[in-house]
Amino acid sequence: MRKKGHVLASILALTLTLTTLTACGSSPTKESTSPKPSTTESVKPTADAKDTITALLPPVSGNFQDNFIQMEKDFKELYPNLTLKIEPASWEDMTQKLDTQVNAGSPPDIAFIGSDGISKYMQQEMLMDITDIATPEMIKDYDEIPLEYMKKGEGLYGFPGYMEVHALGGNKAFLEEAGIDWKSVQKNGWTYEEFRESIKKGVVKDGSATSRYGFVFATAGVTSKDYLNILIKSAGMPAAFNKELKFAYTSKNYLEVLKAVRELIDDGSMPKELSSVDAGKRWNMFLTGQTMITGKGLATFENSANKNNAKIKANDGSAVQGSIEVEYMVLPVPSFLGEEPMSSTVVDGYVTFRGKKEPTAEHKENVVKAAYFLASGKVSATTNNDLFAAHITDSGRKAAESMTIDRNPENVAAVEVLLSHATPARPDIPAELGAKAIKIEDEVIIPKLQALLAGEITPEVMYEAVKEAAIKAFGEDGIVK
Repeated sequence: MRKKGHVLASILALTLTLTTLTACGSSPTKESTSPKPSTTESVKPTADAKDTITALLPPVSGNFQDNFIQMEKDFKELYPNLTLKIEPASWEDMTQKLDTQVNAGSPPDIAFIGSDGISKYMQQEMLMDITDIATPEMIKDYDEIPLEYMKKGEGLYGFPGYMEVHALGGNKAFLEEAGIDWKSVQKNGWTYEEFRESIKKGVVKDGSATSRYGFVFATAGVTSKDYLNILIKSAGMPAAFNKELKFAYTSKNYLEVLKAVRELIDDGSMPKELSSVDAGKRWNMFLTGQTMITGKGLATFENSANKNNAKIKANDGSAVQGSIEVEYMVLPVPSFLGEEPMSSTVVDGYVTFRGKKEPTAEHKENVVKAAYFLASGKVSATTNNDLFAAHITDSGRKAAESMTIDRNPENVAAVEVLLSHATPARPDIPAELGAKAIKIEDEVIIPKLQALLAGEITPEVMYEAVKEAAIKAFGEDGIVK
């Protein structure tokens, strides 16, 4: 097993190399003969029996769902006796669709979800542990750190699709107009106090009306939990539980972050209507010059901004209405209360499910073949290049050698810094605790955060509500005091 530090260094080196116009080749830390799905003996069919594998997949990247028919055909060519049946879902209805199927006892064989959702479905006994089914060649294909995110306890519950870090994104021209040294921020980060003063400088008013905000973050719909989750990582709470497995969000630092959330709105740096801003509106505001900084920012946003810029130059009417040319710059989330910066790391992937009945050994093997097909090789390379995300498999890196990608080198370097602060995987958190934390998030944190953003409650009221729910779930001795 490779050392985590060594693997992370490999990931960072890969990210930097993407500034050339071709994607990186195989990692020097592994053999160049790492298996590809089309050539590896161990992943060839072990039986000729026909079988169908179902997958529920959201629009992982901009072009992902457009490739479903081709993906099904490619899988059929690889395994003539197997059929991969893909059901598309939007990000907005993905969770509802999956939960409905899980509750009915008939989930898809594979669903693309965040690794943080594994605890939830483990509690419902609907996940399929593939530890003894995934071949050594499959496991060897993955970088160690992202693969760890797909584990819970001793079990492995799928394959990672990508490893990303949540960041912020700035309009380069607006940042320089406000006198913000964005290059220094990319390299050295910034404290909450520095960030607060910086976004004040980005506000532009037309009389009493604000024509440009300093900062806008999507907080409605599927993004409702993102804002707070990303901020608290750099406030000494990289996970819902500390290393002693005590619930972390009863820390005094949590209250201070809640106060900051309210302050940025009260300063006028963020819209008063922030609780109604969804992901689409957030991005529209950025492209139309209504905000200097946006969040959450993913690497793919640079690609999206570049594509819209090209549409503006083409003057063909396909650009976002009222949009301006934007040079997107990756920025870190500020750190709080003297804590070390900690990047919110997201590892989403192809999680394997089972129904009420125990699937046959043959079907389990077929599900693993399909999950691996989706998470490696050509499919992985195409998706991650579309996302501007680093490749996390050798087979993906190899397939990407013939694909071109053009990124701002300063953004690549900024992501390298963010990855060096990435939150570690926590497979040690028991599924029962993880599920309880998710329940508190869904039933208490998200509703209370919406009320806080709308000015209906104070930070103190929200904090006490979270603390009360945590004590009820984990007991007085199960929380951080």
